[in-house]
Amino acid sequence: MTAINTKFDIVISGGGLSGALTALSLSLLNRGNKAPLSIAIVENAPINQNPSLNFDDRVLALSHQSVSYLADLGVWQHMRQAATGIETIHISDQGYYGKARVYAKDHHVSALGVVIEMALIGKAIYQCLENVKNITWYCPNTIASVDYHADSVDLELDDEQKLSATLLLGCDGGHSVVRKSAGIDVTTKLYQQSAVIANVSTAVKHNNVAFERFTKSGPLAMLPLSKDRCSLVWTLSPEQAHQVSSLSDDKFKQALYTAFGGWLGDITHVGERAVFPLNLIQANEQVYHRTILIGNASHTIHPIAGQGFNLGLRDTRDLAKVLQQALDDDQDIGGLNLLQHYQMMRKQDHQQVIGLTDSLVTLFSNDLPPLVIGRNIGLKALNYLACIKHPFVAKTMGY
Repeated sequence: MTAINTKFDIVISGGGLSGALTALSLSLLNRGNKAPLSIAIVENAPINQNPSLNFDDRVLALSHQSVSYLADLGVWQHMRQAATGIETIHISDQGYYGKARVYAKDHHVSALGVVIEMALIGKAIYQCLENVKNITWYCPNTIASVDYHADSVDLELDDEQKLSATLLLGCDGGHSVVRKSAGIDVTTKLYQQSAVIANVSTAVKHNNVAFERFTKSGPLAMLPLSKDRCSLVWTLSPEQAHQVSSLSDDKFKQALYTAFGGWLGDITHVGERAVFPLNLIQANEQVYHRTILIGNASHTIHPIAGQGFNLGLRDTRDLAKVLQQALDDDQDIGGLNLLQHYQMMRKQDHQQVIGLTDSLVTLFSNDLPPLVIGRNIGLKALNYLACIKHPFVAKTMGY
């Protein structure tokens, strides 16, 4: 798209899932005179709206609340047929008695969440963006420099185009250019773990059960996926992860069966494997002068419990609420009061989810006898005590 207007209400750095979803959400907002916001997206990679899906595509688990929000935006309708519902969550501790089950029907929903290929989520969002008139793409482009002024943030792109924004949003991932330009430091916790990611098939159908298996090396998740596949997220030490990922298919199947157990029978097929280091990265501030960080630019968390993308989606949802209120009140959408209000609005959710995932990693990646006893008692309590189970399930469902 040819850029005409270089002065925008909002400029979004990053046009991936987070940036595109944020753009779609904010494009629906209106001023008091019903005029929409002008929005620009700066994305450094060509956008592929027709991805070729295959056995190996990476997937995401979407919480119940995330599905509801995507439905509100008109995105869910484009992807629902390809999504696989999670009707049961099966939690166990390898070699110990502690187990817990969570059933969707006990919480009056048809599914606790869904699992779907990332490419299909992106395709659905881009479909919704096709006819949006108030969004301008700068793609492929990168932000070369950022200058902060009292009433605007001025950007120069790599091809020397110049943009001006009332509000700048960093939706550009863990290596965020916006975060670095604002001089926002991060706090990093190294888990000394890596995740082996692959799609696999099993002899026994998953029947919409998501398995979270805690092993001596860390959590192992098997999430139900379409075409009778499962999405594997296997946490190991970095050395083990690279060793396992380089095994032959037959040896990998054997190693996975040993770690996961016979819940789904033999591992019959293994797709392409990838290895990702696992760290907790938190921006020390979520906002700066006329600038807000969204999603992974603000927080990159451990994949245990599948909360990362869902937490970022709630960043987008709450930002839309804050901005619409500002527009209704004819306030500056990049003003300090709005930024502080947004940061306080998101603080509790960030703390709760990051605290939950971090404590689960610590608790279930440790073989010290007191922790083993404590976590197995905890799993039993989670299984049988509604006063513990319901708040836990509500948080993982996004509420």
